[in-house]
Amino acid sequence: MAVVVASRLSRLLGRSRPQLGRPMSSAAYSGEGSAHMWKMLTFFVTLPEVGVSMLNVYLKSLKEHERPEVVAYPHLRIRTKPFPWGDDE
Repeated sequence: MAVVVASRLSRLLGRSRPQLGRPMSSAAYSGEGSAHMWKMLTFFVTLPEVGVSMLNVYLKSLKEHERPEVVAYPHLRIRTKPFPWGDDE
């Protein structure tokens, strides 16, 4: 019953048979050519990008950064219940 309904629906939509595969996938390329493309992208794009990122982090770590002074605002760390081990008073 479901097969008949599906075939009639596909005829109404103008499809004689369901599409097999994904038309935009990498399977459209030859297997070896696609692997070669991704290998070259890895060596010539990804690895240099990682190296530049590592250099950036290293150069930024050489600079001394001043930490802002901690301000003890009265609305922070409000304790309404005592600690289980007692207060530190």
